[in-house]
Amino acid sequence: MEVDVPLRKLARIEVRKVSVPNHRYTPLKENWMKIYTPIVENLELEVRFNLKTRNVEIRATEKTKDPGHLQKAEDFIRAFICGFEVDDALALIRLEDLFLDSFEVQDVKPLKGDHLSRAIGRLAGKGGKTKYTIENSTKTRIVLADSKIHILGAYQNIQLAKRAICNLILGAPPSKVYGTLRSMSARISDRF
Repeated sequence: MEVDVPLRKLARIEVRKVSVPNHRYTPLKENWMKIYTPIVENLELEVRFNLKTRNVEIRATEKTKDPGHLQKAEDFIRAFICGFEVDDALALIRLEDLFLDSFEVQDVKPLKGDHLSRAIGRLAGKGGKTKYTIENSTKTRIVLADSKIHILGAYQNIQLAKRAICNLILGAPPSKVYGTLRSMSARISDRF
């Protein structure tokens, strides 16, 4: 059965796909309604999970008012797939000027074996203390996924967090990084 659809309607409908790795399949299933609802109700898009290709597919509809909504939905799903909580990733939909930045420890300094493990350990800190300190002082959210680092926040805050993380990877002691963060945060808050 073939349906005639005018070409101009087909040209307007755009589809985005976000692939889901195996380790994020179960969290996606558990949080599907929390992900599905804001995309369909707030952004007026269609979303589905393709079981064969293991992709989340987002499609614009006739009701979609803003073409930027498609990008917001893609960023939201990508943030969740990276490991952020649904509520943190939801900020990408609700707020303007939020970004997601990802890089690897190897991008900063080529490390192998125990050296790589120690660098990741310095980033996390004892009980996650260092990571939480960087998050709170820079007003960002950070996910450490093996040797990948994902940062969610405003552009300037991401740069500040990235600088602190790079210093830790390069071997700076956490106390020195905390001091630098305090002075940079104070300088930024004075500006506003």
